[in-house]
Amino acid sequence: MVSRTSRRGSSPGARGGSPRRRLPMRLLLPLLVLLALVAMLMLRGYVHSEILADHRIRPEAATDKVPQKILDGGPVIDTRGGRTTSLRIPDHRVVLTFDDGPDPAWTPKVLDMLKAHHAHAVFFVTGTMASQHPELVRRMVDEGHEVGVHTFSHPDLSYHSHRRIDWELSTDQLAVTGAAGIRTSLFRPPYSSFADAMDDRSWPVVRYVGKRGYLTVLDSIDSEDWKRPGVAQIVQRATPHGGKGAIVLMHDSGGDRHQTVRALGTLLPELQRRGYAFDNLTEALDAPSASTRVTGPELWKGKAWIFLVSASDGITGVLVVGLAVIGVLVISRFVLMLLLSGAHARRVRRRDFAWGPPVTEPVSVLVPAYNEAKCIENTVRSLMASEHPIEILVIDDGSSDGTAEIVESLNLPGVRVVRQANAGKPAALNRGLAHARHELIVMMDGDTVFEPSTVRELVQPFGDPEVGAVAGNAKVGNRDTLIGAWQHIEYVMGFNLDRRMYDLLRCMPTIPGAVGAFRRSALERVGGMSDDTLAEDTDITMALHRDGRRVVYAEKARAWTEAPESVQQLWSQRYRWSYGTMQAIWKHRRAVVERGPSGRFGRVGLPLVSLFMVVAPLLAPLIDVFLLYGVVFGPTQKTIVAWLGVLALQAVCAAYAFRLDKERMTHLLSLPLQQILYRQLMYIVLLQSWITALTGGRLRWQKLRRSGGVSAPPADPRQGAPVMGAGPAR
Repeated sequence: MVSRTSRRGSSPGARGGSPRRRLPMRLLLPLLVLLALVAMLMLRGYVHSEILADHRIRPEAATDKVPQKILDGGPVIDTRGGRTTSLRIPDHRVVLTFDDGPDPAWTPKVLDMLKAHHAHAVFFVTGTMASQHPELVRRMVDEGHEVGVHTFSHPDLSYHSHRRIDWELSTDQLAVTGAAGIRTSLFRPPYSSFADAMDDRSWPVVRYVGKRGYLTVLDSIDSEDWKRPGVAQIVQRATPHGGKGAIVLMHDSGGDRHQTVRALGTLLPELQRRGYAFDNLTEALDAPSASTRVTGPELWKGKAWIFLVSASDGITGVLVVGLAVIGVLVISRFVLMLLLSGAHARRVRRRDFAWGPPVTEPVSVLVPAYNEAKCIENTVRSLMASEHPIEILVIDDGSSDGTAEIVESLNLPGVRVVRQANAGKPAALNRGLAHARHELIVMMDGDTVFEPSTVRELVQPFGDPEVGAVAGNAKVGNRDTLIGAWQHIEYVMGFNLDRRMYDLLRCMPTIPGAVGAFRRSALERVGGMSDDTLAEDTDITMALHRDGRRVVYAEKARAWTEAPESVQQLWSQRYRWSYGTMQAIWKHRRAVVERGPSGRFGRVGLPLVSLFMVVAPLLAPLIDVFLLYGVVFGPTQKTIVAWLGVLALQAVCAAYAFRLDKERMTHLLSLPLQQILYRQLMYIVLLQSWITALTGGRLRWQKLRRSGGVSAPPADPRQGAPVMGAGPAR
């Protein structure tokens, strides 16, 4: 851990004045993770034809620019090297061709059928399918079949530029190379037909593809198996007449192909009985093989492509599982909050409810202060108006701005100043505890103001002898800015509604540093405040639970605190909070296997805190990631409806929380914007905390700059926020 003298006010520089290099890396790593995630999703979207997909089909056009010998020629067109020739398949030879695969369900069945009858075929694969199922392409080649390219995403190439055609062909080849280690010279245009169907739109594509070294393969018989007309019809249409050779068009992907597989079981033995041979294209033409082995960088490029596609699918699968988990967690948390917070409110608001005998004994209020010159007078004066007898101890933790002198100059009765060298907030609180005169201890921050009734309401639960600590109701005072309003929503909904829930479950994770009360004896039993973590308030709360003490929530004990007013300050605060919470969970992890009160907290409290405060916020970005993915790649409408449903559920919880706290609903108008902007910042903060924890990094206690804007609480919380900017401290 960091040294006590560096917990507050530490210079951001490293020893010797050299700049710290690890912090920028931790700021950079979340961004790199986010970019990698986006890249993987974009790759998946491209491979699954969700990006650049084009389903337009060109209507028939004129044929006056197509050479007549091509229109009257065979189904194999060779435009390589400036040639314009076509070839026919010799008699009694059949070239079965299968388009649009490989498909994980039907291609293996087709291959099994071909293998059973010792037949070869040509598979025109799309890059999207070959990238996803490289093992099937490898099997095709290993079993002696030929492979041809059918473009990557199956667009009508007559609509596209040469650049897009090159992209479609090269990416398809990349997939074939990565899958089987070969390069093929066979090409079949999507939506193609017979040679006599070539027109002025498709002919330029064939000529250009020929210049790229490809042999264009059309068909002479269309089985029309894609229509699923029945096995008998497919067999009839796929059968050549008069012993002539043919290229037969079939499909091994694109839908239910069980009729195709069954038709092969009839067609293959029947035609073989008639003397037909089922060959590859180059075998039928007695030509050199269309496949060439690839080695060197091109082969590794293809393998890298297959690896990345596989990784993107795997990562997406994990993300989908994570999305399901976060969906369950979010809904479970909201349901628990709504049910249990309502039950808590009904219980403590009953007219006959009482914690026990009224608590009237005096209280010691500890105010740790480090460079709080702008706020400390407001804090102390708010305590002087308390309706409960108190003594006030301001522990000056080595301030350099005259904080202690300001308090002393007030000459207020019952206010003492305790000075110490800068040692951190836990040490300051322990120092104040040693000087306190009373059994009941209230702790608050030096930038917080209390209402006159706050201390009285905060200590009433001690009428129950089982209660060892009490969490108060922390409110954002400077809510007049947008970032302040967002934090106000977070405090009311995310903190106070949670505390009602955790109170009933008897596993309150955190007593807020801004407003909390303790029994001195309970603190002393657990060793006082610890500096083992950066979240000393969470650490001490968990320690009290493990010691068998009950921790409760006092909703009427309101404290008004000054929330960070800039993104940088908010980042620093939440980074410390989230990292400190992880430290506290790790510190108290043995409670999971212990017995008694510690074991109960370990098996109930720690899992809930871990799920709702660490795991759920870490996975929550998946909601927004898949929102963007769905909006861009579809289904857009369902995605937006689902996201709005989650937002509506949050709005219901927020409205209920505001109603319980008697807050004005107008601040909820910024809730949608909070979900879009503010929440993303919290995601990155938590991710950075995870990276810090996993890399064993150390985080300094960072002092936030205050403006002294919270000077006095309102007389009635329903009147709104505290008076802003009043008082001499401003």
